Amino acid sequence: MAKKKLSSSRKVAQRGKGAAKKVRQEMNNALNTAMIAAFGFLMALVWRDVIMEFVDRISESSPVQGKLISALIVTFICVVGILVVGRVFRKKE
Repeated sequence: MAKKKLSSSRKVAQRGKGAAKKVRQEMNNALNTAMIAAFGFLMALVWRDVIMEFVDRISESSPVQGKLISALIVTFICVVGILVVGRVFRKKE
């Protein structure tokens, strides 16, 4: 009877260790994802100023000045960026 209790308590302990390991891995994945997202957001903020300066210079010479041209150009740049990043980080099947 003592052997059964000992073996079942070991099984519980092993399950607990396995669950703790999974939680730790998920925490690491979440932390890594959050840090990558933060760096990406920082890069986007820095590049925003550069892109807006470029777009403002282009839209000054345009007959349709203002936010419409800026929005179209920035949208085009973002779509191209999304496509490039999607292809670079695509999971291989």
